[in-house]
Amino acid sequence: MDLLELRKRLDGLDEQIVALYEERMELCSQVAEYKIATGRKVLDKTREEEKLRRVRALTHNEFNAHGVQELFEQIMSMSRKLQYNKLTAEGVGGRLPFIGVEQLDVRKARVVFQGAEGAYSQMAMMKYFGEDVNCFHVDTFRDAMCAIEEGSAEFAVLPIENSTAGIVSEIYDLLVEFENYIVGEQIIRIEHCLLGMPGATIDQIRTVYSHPQSLMQSARYLNAHENWRQISMQNNAFAARKVIEEGDMSQAAIASEQAAKIYGLDILERGVNQSDSNSTRFIIVTNQKIFQKDASKVSLCLEVSHESGSLYRILSHFIYNNLNMCKIESRPIEERNWEYRFFIDFEGNLEDSAVKNALRGLREEARSMKILGNY
Repeated sequence: MDLLELRKRLDGLDEQIVALYEERMELCSQVAEYKIATGRKVLDKTREEEKLRRVRALTHNEFNAHGVQELFEQIMSMSRKLQYNKLTAEGVGGRLPFIGVEQLDVRKARVVFQGAEGAYSQMAMMKYFGEDVNCFHVDTFRDAMCAIEEGSAEFAVLPIENSTAGIVSEIYDLLVEFENYIVGEQIIRIEHCLLGMPGATIDQIRTVYSHPQSLMQSARYLNAHENWRQISMQNNAFAARKVIEEGDMSQAAIASEQAAKIYGLDILERGVNQSDSNSTRFIIVTNQKIFQKDASKVSLCLEVSHESGSLYRILSHFIYNNLNMCKIESRPIEERNWEYRFFIDFEGNLEDSAVKNALRGLREEARSMKILGNY
């Protein structure tokens, strides 16, 4: 046979496959109706595993067996998505435990941020809540999470990601540990300054204090001063406060211009971070399961089975529902070596039918899932 004839035969087979696929999906729709009526779950893992064994046995070599298994995994995945879609349309399985509000009630809210006066977190808080915000600060991120969980503050402002240094991993872990939820975000441009005692000069500096990420973001500048000792602090503002309290002309801090004003330090050098576009994303967190009705981003975390293809199958729910995934990060799961929890941001609102459909599938097929917020 020549190539044209072979292609003609393939086209004929493909037409049959499409017709059989549509017939199969119609039967799956009827299966969904049965499950709605009887309250049965969509995913029947035992049934699917048995089906894969049977179709593999119908093939004549290992290559085809592997290919048929992959094909039927996809077919059954599409079947489940059709059933989830039908269940969502019928309103079965219900509402998510989040309440939509027109806007956040921030007029008399008490807000907590981590660090000290002059911290970037304070700057993000004031940009989001206004200059007259009723606020207080704590030493650690955990303290901030505890404050809103216990009710001493309604909202917390926490850094979650820097455009240069990457994620703040501790925040991701705390979002899993605490029953607190993201309701907003604020991005601010970061310009690190080298701050010293009044009258100090760069030639006098021997020790530089700052947060580890700020030291990382300023590595190019710091590495040009090989005789400087770099010491990590919990927060940039803590570093600035330490310099003024100790009064040592050989000490400097990397912090904001605002910190220099608050603590009475001189700015020895501006823009010591190597990126002109350096920005940090801060999240606004509360202990209530609420979201603004015009929210456009969903954050969640999930765990998947530790087996081949499990993450791929989970992510297919975003593709099927035409949802744009903005970000995915992984964090190790404590006490389970080499297993990871995934954090995903995607565009959407919890009231959108596509989002509801995707979340239904994720909830049923992931080992565990938690919605971190819609904002």
